[in-house]
Amino acid sequence: MVSFEPTRAAGQARWSKFLPSAGGYADNRNYVRQGHENVAQISPWLQKRMLLESEVVASLRDQWTFPAIEKLVQEVYWRTYWKGWLEHRPEAWTRWREAVPRLRDTLGHEKRSAWEAACAGRTGISGFDDWSQELVTTGYLHNHARMWFASIWIFTLRLPWELGAAFFYEHLLDGDAASNTLSWRWVAGLQTAGKTYLARADNIAKYTEGRCVPSPGQLAGIALSITEDPLPKAGAWIEDSLWSTPETLPGTGERVGLWLHAEDLVVEKGDLAGTKYTAVNAAWPTRLAAQAGWGEVVEKWTRSAIGDGASRAETHYGVEVERGAREDLPAELLAWARKQNLHSVEAYRPFIGPWLDEGLAIERALGAAGITMKWRRRSWDSELLPHAERGYFPFWERVKRGL
Repeated sequence: MVSFEPTRAAGQARWSKFLPSAGGYADNRNYVRQGHENVAQISPWLQKRMLLESEVVASLRDQWTFPAIEKLVQEVYWRTYWKGWLEHRPEAWTRWREAVPRLRDTLGHEKRSAWEAACAGRTGISGFDDWSQELVTTGYLHNHARMWFASIWIFTLRLPWELGAAFFYEHLLDGDAASNTLSWRWVAGLQTAGKTYLARADNIAKYTEGRCVPSPGQLAGIALSITEDPLPKAGAWIEDSLWSTPETLPGTGERVGLWLHAEDLVVEKGDLAGTKYTAVNAAWPTRLAAQAGWGEVVEKWTRSAIGDGASRAETHYGVEVERGAREDLPAELLAWARKQNLHSVEAYRPFIGPWLDEGLAIERALGAAGITMKWRRRSWDSELLPHAERGYFPFWERVKRGL
């Protein structure tokens, strides 16, 4: 059974184990095998940035020729692309968040029964029920199984894609606001208008090597059409103050704190590593899990991951890190900043999603007290996200030229 330890060391060990076989990824990646040893299984650590995308790509290029690992490198950049696309069109996220409670509350009896059966793995569809149970048990699913699952959920069971995305987001350890939401939109035919993904019994049988074989006619043969109003594009988003990286380091005598959150947990590497922080805060906002829709396993894993990041930050910066659960994190960070006599607080700017909502609330609380919130960004993001406004392959071609 797949297991994940929420530490950077465990993520590095998982990647080191897979790296020698990475050249075979392209030929084997679509097979959904027990144990999933044919894929890297590092997505939970990548999503929390306990492993950095740049580290993974650099290690691949050090050990393999580019043609051998191009497909795997593409997969690393997909997560960045999804984040950038959502930054350009944040309403895709806000529409989804609004839709989930509304759709849950308005399910009729028949649809509610189908929804409950799907979440419990009691549909009778070969493969689908196993994947539902695997997701809840392990917090992980192979990417190909995710696509089949989403297709069956939408087109066979005729359930709202938004509720399927919520089911994944509740249980996935690598649950990412951008990757999860936009991948479900893609299967439904919304991300690339009219282009749906329809699961086929023969494809499932082939790539599970006969372990899962849906009965003839059990799966939908036609994808129903799903439409939406066009998504507005954020205007001049790259010039937004949230994305302005301070060009100067803190002045002499300036007391600066660091907010550590679960979207970037290796602050001792990269753009913030050389900054001298007076104090670091890695407190856990207790309300966030319920607001985001995370299940107990995801909440526990995320809290432990923050703890691991806090320990490494404490060692790196040589300061005591504030930890523990807090009901009101903005109020906590304000009290902490005052206690530490901070002039400003820095953080890697969270992406569109629940951590950004928390970050903006923190910014408002600090700002009202005259304490500046300085948002930083990794060079990886500042270089790549502006180019994610259209389809993936124009984005990839630009990346590939740089590589």
